[in-house]
Amino acid sequence: EVQLVESGGGAAQSGGSLRLSCAASGFASDYYAIGWFRQAPGKEREGIAYIHSHESELYYAEPVKGRFTISFDSAKNTAYLQMNSLKAEDTAVYYCVASVVLRLLLIDEFEYRAQGTQVTVSP
Repeated sequence: EVQLVESGGGAAQSGGSLRLSCAASGFASDYYAIGWFRQAPGKEREGIAYIHSHESELYYAEPVKGRFTISFDSAKNTAYLQMNSLKAEDTAVYYCVASVVLRLLLIDEFEYRAQGTQVTVSP
């Protein structure tokens, strides 16, 4: 059974930083794609950053490019999202998601999802 366990998040001031982690387990193969989407109240879900566990595939949504960095530690099967220069508009619930291929995440078709963590950025 695939499990994604998400941690991190919380509150920060504008311009500050936070880091999210997502530990994956139960995949039949070490090859999969993982990342985050976020959803703010009253807004549509937004995929923000994805990475492949072994291949050099990365995706960043335009609003976070240059501020957020996604990485993957294959020894720990854990993805990280370093969020710098946070803005109030980054406030949302962030969900770690995964799928066997990255292109499924790009079309918002994830196979697995973590419980979500709140990120709140004050102006």
